[in-house]
Amino acid sequence: MERILGRSGGFLPQFDRGAGTRFNMHYCPGCGHGVLHKLIAEAIEEFGIKDRTILISPVGCAVFAYCYFDCFGISVPHGRAPAVGTGLSRSNPESVVISYQGDGDLGAIGFNELIHAANRGENMTVLFVNNAIYGMTGGQMAPTTLTGSRTMTSPTGRTIAHDGYPLKVAELVAELPAPVYVERVALSTGPRILAARKALRKAIRNTMERKGFSLVEFLSGCPVNMKLDAAGMIDYLETKMTGYFPLGCLKDVSASTPSAAALPAPEYGSAAVMETLIGGNDVLRTRKTNFRNLSAFFDKERRLKIAGAGGQGVLSFGMVLAAMAGLRNFNVTYLPAYGPEMRGGTAGCSVVFSRERIASPVADSNCNLLVALNQPSLERYLPELKPTGILVFDSSVVKPPPLGKRQRGYSVNAAELALELGEPRCANSILLGALGKVMNELFLEGEDRADFQRVVEEAVKLCFAGKPRVAELNLKAYQLGLEHAVSRR
Repeated sequence: MERILGRSGGFLPQFDRGAGTRFNMHYCPGCGHGVLHKLIAEAIEEFGIKDRTILISPVGCAVFAYCYFDCFGISVPHGRAPAVGTGLSRSNPESVVISYQGDGDLGAIGFNELIHAANRGENMTVLFVNNAIYGMTGGQMAPTTLTGSRTMTSPTGRTIAHDGYPLKVAELVAELPAPVYVERVALSTGPRILAARKALRKAIRNTMERKGFSLVEFLSGCPVNMKLDAAGMIDYLETKMTGYFPLGCLKDVSASTPSAAALPAPEYGSAAVMETLIGGNDVLRTRKTNFRNLSAFFDKERRLKIAGAGGQGVLSFGMVLAAMAGLRNFNVTYLPAYGPEMRGGTAGCSVVFSRERIASPVADSNCNLLVALNQPSLERYLPELKPTGILVFDSSVVKPPPLGKRQRGYSVNAAELALELGEPRCANSILLGALGKVMNELFLEGEDRADFQRVVEEAVKLCFAGKPRVAELNLKAYQLGLEHAVSRR
């Protein structure tokens, strides 16, 4: 009597999403991915978890895994599966999150995400396919490539002196206190595949029962890149691979581990979220959500660039401007940029605000306003100022530049005034005062003039919340800038 087994219900009836053919996967003959896919599909069906399972596909040969499984699937950037899995698991604790990753996706670019998710004990199953080579990209050396193996990037063979030791992922994870289950299996012979099936199911059941973090490493074949036939590939797995990566359970405390305590219930109500964000902040609590500035200046998108040296308060200047726009109900973006030196290197930020949606947060051309805190920043960014733009600069350290016919310049000796104030770091707020003078003389109408003073005070208090002395000092500096700024043509 002949018995023909049908396709597992964990698979889609037909593979119509774009990978392989309608009835066959796209994997090369002898590849272990197809075998492992079958084991996963069987577990999903038999555990009855189709509607709870989220399978995260890797960047690698199995990047199209979501094309095959009849469950929720998601693709993520290279190596980021454990980080995304953390969000998925925490936002929906009833989900069964399975991260499916290869040795490059997990052991190279994604190792940081893996090790921290494991260390936190996130409730997920990580299936690590170790074929000791980069399969999708043509056979380069992987973190797990064995010593002596020749690859596209180790043509004379991997050496310990040059490349270090092959990475033992399972052993590293098992040393952490949080993971509940770590095992290494092989997708080679029939008995090995049955052992792999058992380990896979144990890991998934741990996730179903919210036991915590489980990892199963699968030694798998890549005959095309290894240039081996089926028999040679199995022999390679059974001798060389298992010789360095021994099979077996490295850690299992799942039986004595209770289900994870329920996380605090998420709160999505707008009022509760706002209360959490605002807390005891009086500035935000008293903000008028229906307020609207009436001056014509505010009817168009405005793009502001602040630049100087690291340590001059460039970024905090931008934060105050962004806070001002937010407090007056504008859409606003704040984008800082600074070199690796931070202090002493170039620093800058873009602030864009508008009543409409903002297309780009980068103010790199056609700026309405440029604030230059040093000479290099002026020379670098002045060409990006609009023909009708405004320049505000520190005349203590910046030479007055030639401006276009329709451009306006305002300056204030901010560094010198800050020294007189006794706080050199307040030069940025003195320049903010110069901006206040620009607004008063050129753009603000009616009640908006008094309101601009109010919103400066509110924004400074908001940005320096918990530091009343610092806020007070910066507001004094603002007043100095307002009084001493001069217009230049």
